[in-house]
Amino acid sequence: MSKIIALTGAGGILCSTLAKALAKQGHKIAVLDLRIEAAKHIANEIENDGGIAIAVEANVLEKESLQIAKKEINEKLGPCDILINGAGGNHPLGTTSNSFLKEEDMLNDTDGFKTFFDLDPEGIKFVFDLNFIGTLLPTQVFATDMVGRSGCSILNISSMNAFTPLTKIPAYSGAKAAVSNFTQWLAVHFSKVGIRVNAIAPGFFLTDQNRSLLTENDGSLTQRGQQIIDQTPMGRYGEPEDLVGTTLWLCGDGSKFVTGVVVPIDGGFAAYSGV
Repeated sequence: MSKIIALTGAGGILCSTLAKALAKQGHKIAVLDLRIEAAKHIANEIENDGGIAIAVEANVLEKESLQIAKKEINEKLGPCDILINGAGGNHPLGTTSNSFLKEEDMLNDTDGFKTFFDLDPEGIKFVFDLNFIGTLLPTQVFATDMVGRSGCSILNISSMNAFTPLTKIPAYSGAKAAVSNFTQWLAVHFSKVGIRVNAIAPGFFLTDQNRSLLTENDGSLTQRGQQIIDQTPMGRYGEPEDLVGTTLWLCGDGSKFVTGVVVPIDGGFAAYSGV
């Protein structure tokens, strides 16, 4: 059965892959992104491949923007059946330079060097807003279409560092932990009105945001990139297509008794102790 699916952050590598995969299943796709040209590019690709899609500009941190986007989707496609909250990301101002604090770091005055004590509250707030508020607000707007209807669900994008925080990125790890917690809370809250709420927790996937941190210009691994591969039992980074199967399952009737779960898709990273 064809459903109307709204995806935020769908101009990016991971969510655009999900949008295309869902379109191939016959669903009608609303490609939402702050960057309208990126959204149009993905929507055009879907349509050129025989699918149905529209590009919609939306800022997940502005409720009025989301309400305008919802009105456009309702007019062009109909009421939303599924929401995928894909918008998210990190910020350098919420990231430390080193994994571990050393006494000599307190005297390091190198430009751009940041210890925990140098983290910018505004940078941390940006990360929490983008990931958590950027999940909450679209849910407030689009879930109004779903109340009391069958087959409706919400899929959030958490991260495997919501289970165990990664070094250097306290803001992002904390924000994704909030997304996982919110997923469970919302699943319970919406359980009587027919809306399922789940999340996927991707491990390490190469995206525009992290490519420079994990790989060198020649494509070889950085030190952190090698650490990650060494800690991943399957020995590779995830590919966008690795998210598709779980997404189709959680958005489909095959998981109609599944709600409140956060599914790691991380090549075994979260399960490995390193020994």
